[in-house]
Amino acid sequence: MQSKLIKIDYFSDILCVWAWISQRRVDELNNYFKDKIDIRYQFIDIFGDTKTRIETQWADKGYYEGFGDHVVKSAEPYESATVSDKVWQHTRPTTSANAHLAIKAVELTHSIIQATDFTSALRSAFFVEAKDISNLDIIYSLAKNKALDVNKIQDAIVCGEAMAALMSDYQNAKDYGIKGSPCFVMNEGRQILFGNVGYRVLQTNIDELLKQPLNEASWC
Repeated sequence: MQSKLIKIDYFSDILCVWAWISQRRVDELNNYFKDKIDIRYQFIDIFGDTKTRIETQWADKGYYEGFGDHVVKSAEPYESATVSDKVWQHTRPTTSANAHLAIKAVELTHSIIQATDFTSALRSAFFVEAKDISNLDIIYSLAKNKALDVNKIQDAIVCGEAMAALMSDYQNAKDYGIKGSPCFVMNEGRQILFGNVGYRVLQTNIDELLKQPLNEASWC
């Protein structure tokens, strides 16, 4: 009997606190479903220009200080998503794009597993340690700490391959009409779960997809 594989396109911005909160749920999905799901990690441009985002959306709510307070309070109910009080108050990344670019380079030159692990390391470095992960020197230092070949990462960036892969992610997000982070896309785009979606909701949706026959006829 042919086993069923559920493909999930998971879009997030590395600087998004809700994606940081969601990280534990994604890890648990992989642990629970194992080889029954294929989570394809992709990025969306939410914090590509943080200065403009803060100035336009938080001008009347305290600018960086107000946003920093919001991020810390958003994460407080979640024990697995620690957030430093220095985030956005003191540490203010200019863009998420450099981190996204480096991760795509790791995906191309190393493996998807290592790229996923590196993503978690970068998120932790920002939210827990308040490191500026828009700074390439910091990004490369964290890559070295994960025993990644920085020369290969830089080569993939210099030749444009990493940028092409990142632009493909951004375009896929536009094609699906995704405007926020994080977002789970399942069933070839028929199911889109956006925002702070609980683990049980994700699990139930995947369980239902696994129950459907492989060649189920369309109801239309």
